[in-house]
Amino acid sequence: MASARLAAARPALGLLSVPPGFARGAPRLRKPPVAWASMSPTSPPSLLVLLGLRLAGFRPADVVAAAAGLPQEEVAALLEGFAATGLATHRSGRFNGWSLTPAGRAEGERLLAAELDDAGCRVELERCYRDFLQLNGLLLALCTDWQMTGPETLNDHTDAAYDDAVVGRLVELDGAAQPVCWRLAACIGRYGGYGRRLAHALSRVRDGERDWFTKPMIASYHTVWFELHEDLLATLNLDRAAETTR
Repeated sequence: MASARLAAARPALGLLSVPPGFARGAPRLRKPPVAWASMSPTSPPSLLVLLGLRLAGFRPADVVAAAAGLPQEEVAALLEGFAATGLATHRSGRFNGWSLTPAGRAEGERLLAAELDDAGCRVELERCYRDFLQLNGLLLALCTDWQMTGPETLNDHTDAAYDDAVVGRLVELDGAAQPVCWRLAACIGRYGGYGRRLAHALSRVRDGERDWFTKPMIASYHTVWFELHEDLLATLNLDRAAETTR
């Protein structure tokens, strides 16, 4: 059923041609891809750091810097400034890191809106978002199938044929998602890293590293997908709770 739905979506998503670097048959990537923000020299560093905190919820400064593709010293100075102006808070102790305040979330949304207006591509970004939504339910179903073999049966990953079939469906879905990622990157450069990060996670899964499918706290396929979803919602100022598949 999922494969049929994906096949039906292909003409609408324009999946007959995939740009170079995002091909369905791309080689498996063993080296982690560049940071998600590194393709965006025009995005203000303050936007990248606030967005990084929003996507992760809670991060130490070095992780924020790595995700944003910015020098640690620059990020540390920005975070201290955010703390001084009430945009972010720091927690130390066993779990050490930074998080957004409501004011920081609002400021991030203001910067994202300004960037989108400057780019002049709201209509295309909205199209990409709608195409992403067509795939989102399929990805969530795949994640469930990866974790469960039945309504009440956890997947212990001893059935290689079952796992291979689910991974095969993920490969097919990724082939549909990569053109959407490319179109997003053509709108705003900071989206350029998502396709590569998804491809990297998929490579790890195909090489037998099961955690890279759904495990939180690493850049698994589901983690990167969730971040892309949240990025789109934040950029378009949409409410996830009110979201429906279109």
